[in-house]
Amino acid sequence: MTAFRALFVDKEGDRCVTRVRTATEDELPAGGVTIRVAYSGVNYKDGLAVRPDGKIVTAYPFVPGIDLSGTVVRSEDGRFREGDRVLVTGYGLGVSHYGGYSELARVPADWVVPVPDGLSLREAMIVGTAGFTAALSIERLREHGVRPESGPVAVTGATGGVGSEAVALLAALGYEVAAGTGKADAAAFLRALGAADVLGRDEIAGSTAKPLQKERWAGAVDPVGGPALAGLLGAVRYGGAVAVSGLTGGADVPATVYPFILRGVSLLGIDSVRCPHETRVRVWGRLADEWRPAGGYEPLVADEIGLDRLPEALAAIVRGEMRGRVVVKIS
Repeated sequence: MTAFRALFVDKEGDRCVTRVRTATEDELPAGGVTIRVAYSGVNYKDGLAVRPDGKIVTAYPFVPGIDLSGTVVRSEDGRFREGDRVLVTGYGLGVSHYGGYSELARVPADWVVPVPDGLSLREAMIVGTAGFTAALSIERLREHGVRPESGPVAVTGATGGVGSEAVALLAALGYEVAAGTGKADAAAFLRALGAADVLGRDEIAGSTAKPLQKERWAGAVDPVGGPALAGLLGAVRYGGAVAVSGLTGGADVPATVYPFILRGVSLLGIDSVRCPHETRVRVWGRLADEWRPAGGYEPLVADEIGLDRLPEALAAIVRGEMRGRVVVKIS
């Protein structure tokens, strides 16, 4: 029985305890594809998964990590063979099914996406769930008609995973990007990713005191949600759209109907968890090819860590202290 290391979270009374320990394959959940995990990433949901009040994990012990890349060790499905380079994001990974913070993972075959040519296993997790979500947001905006010639596009939470990836991808596609952040020292980082303007958190979202403001943005990528989303909607130009994918700013949005009925603004919901397999393959192909930034994905990396440093990184992302992407080298 193959032994491997993994980060486990367990419930002890009213608190969660995380520790790296050795496990064996019989501890893995059922699934048709076994993967030797090379890399994972640090995401906000991963940070919540190790908190007793995170409302992510319901059964313990558990292995978090909502994304992974690696090579197939064994497969019961004809679509995958030993040695294939693959990635997994979404579905129940790291939520209801043991996740990517493990040297070995076993998952259902329908969750597995081949890593496209043009992406290394490490780059796949620099992009990770965050970049995939950003790409889904941009694809929806483009389908709605928001193009580079439409005008500037706002990105909220721009130093976070989804936000920073959105800045880089939009800039690579020729958009004028206004990056919003609450971190005063982040301007150089965001401009290096391609932001034309770096604005304060309140400035980019606008005021919620007025349901309609000056028309500023042709569209927006918003992984923040909360009250700021209401202000953002009021500043979008006629016929524009906001793609919302997160709630780090809160789940309640004190908005009015005015942006929708007087300016024809659309609110586009982005789900990266249950989206169809064919969408995943298409978007990952774009990320490896025509949407790939000229400088690659390396400028997004803030740090690379191993399993032993994960607890501190998971605490930091929940506190809002993380910038860009932290890549986890698993094996």
